[in-house]
Amino acid sequence: MIKNAKIIVIIPDGMADLKIDSLGGKTPMQVANKPCMDFLAANGICGTVKTVPDGMTPESDTANLAILGYDPKVYSKGRAPLEAVSMGLLPQIGENDTAFRCNLVTLSEDNNDYEDKIITDHSADDIETDEADILIKEINDKLGNDKIRFYTGLSYRHCLLWENRPELCGFTPPHDILTKKIAEYLPNDEYLSFTKESYNILNNHPVNKKRREKNLNPANSIWLWSPGGKYNLPQFKDKYNLDGSVISAVNLIKGLGICAGLDIIEVEGATGNYHTNYKNKGFAAIDEIKKGKDFVFVHIEAPDECGHRGETENKVSSIEKIDSMIISPIYDYLRNSGEDFKIIVLPDHYTPISTRTHSGEPVPFLMYDSKNGDKSSGVDNFNEQSVSEKSNIFIKDGYKLLDLLCQNVGCDDLGTP
Repeated sequence: MIKNAKIIVIIPDGMADLKIDSLGGKTPMQVANKPCMDFLAANGICGTVKTVPDGMTPESDTANLAILGYDPKVYSKGRAPLEAVSMGLLPQIGENDTAFRCNLVTLSEDNNDYEDKIITDHSADDIETDEADILIKEINDKLGNDKIRFYTGLSYRHCLLWENRPELCGFTPPHDILTKKIAEYLPNDEYLSFTKESYNILNNHPVNKKRREKNLNPANSIWLWSPGGKYNLPQFKDKYNLDGSVISAVNLIKGLGICAGLDIIEVEGATGNYHTNYKNKGFAAIDEIKKGKDFVFVHIEAPDECGHRGETENKVSSIEKIDSMIISPIYDYLRNSGEDFKIIVLPDHYTPISTRTHSGEPVPFLMYDSKNGDKSSGVDNFNEQSVSEKSNIFIKDGYKLLDLLCQNVGCDDLGTP
């Protein structure tokens, strides 16, 4: 095990993409000005890694479990329980409870039946948490009871705990069905009655009336998905003998860190969307290194949100901000610190602008190891195409990536598993 080297894992969530006509047939990674990422890729090693096992849904809980060294086929129980833990609900989660992710979404406001409506926005214009809290409390007052409890999370991301819930049925992430009629994606029975009634409660709520006056999308329905029970992860320090921290604005990633026994660092101005405080995330990572942490996991949601919203220019810009305000300062600090270090950068999954949802193909990664000096990987621009064309390194089981990085394995020794 490496004890003296610092390991920094940086996850620009959903950064990988497909070619886009408006970018001249290139991807956001290809056109983004990201000199630090490109330098680290050119002078380290690059490869591809499959973070989502075949047969599993390409969601961030699955992918980030793998990146942190946990086999998703063994440990995944859905994202909602992780978010519940992050929200401080671990004491409230009983053995017979199921956690559900509860989005506040925007449905079309025509006169059609509920089943004929369309999800026009999975995040209700990234609703502010103070407004969302009012709406979730209203839902809890009207629909909750001693076995069904709604809890406010962050922005549009909230939680439902249901004791002895009805039999599970199909649940679809709302960002997967943007602009589609919801009829064929609705849950059945009691779950459906909840979502339908939530529209009646929320659509003309004073909060949403004010949002319309401001030309903001109303949060006029809840959407339930990703149910699961309690996680039981081996502790990260027991696995890798590393003291670590997690930096993220997203409850899912925070909850994963808590379950793994990692410290969770709150960052002022971190939002979980494009308008986040990139600089503060970089500073927070450096502070954790200064405090003696061996492992820092930095997660940035912005590229993923831009992918879901179909915002090409913002996705390119978010990659550039991550490079200049997070990766570059971290690298500069470590380079001048005199300590050995490894920096790993990879998206957890693809979030193509063209589909506005996740996909599970292998993602590109770079790993720069200060102990090995500058190498020549042949990858001058860190992107999906250049890595796949110029590297023969492919890690089929994504959860093994960190195992390799936390052993005394140099760049030249890291080959195709």
